[in-house]
Amino acid sequence: MKLQQKRARFTSLVGKLLAHAESIGFEVTLGETIRSEAVAKWNASQGIGIANSLHGVGLAVDINLFRNGIYLTKSEDYEVLGKWWEKQSTHDLLCCWGGRFKRADGNHFSVEHNGVR
Repeated sequence: MKLQQKRARFTSLVGKLLAHAESIGFEVTLGETIRSEAVAKWNASQGIGIANSLHGVGLAVDINLFRNGIYLTKSEDYEVLGKWWEKQSTHDLLCCWGGRFKRADGNHFSVEHNGVR
């Protein structure tokens, strides 16, 4: 699948993710969606990200969850959405949740691209 096609499908799925989050009682704001190459490299040098981040190609989003106005910061707070997100995978699009990463990143939602999750 071409990158543009994957980005379009990812964007559509993010809309469904946000709607699902609201339907189960979360308040949601967007976090980081696009990351420049320079920022990705700097993050990697600091041990807080990877140089080839999917944010750089428009295939990852960080969301911020709130309940009763309180910002939820623990990966486990995002687990119900992470599991839902992973179930959206198809034979040609793998939906990945950052809560399963070696260094958990619970508010990160992406689709696999060229081996990167």
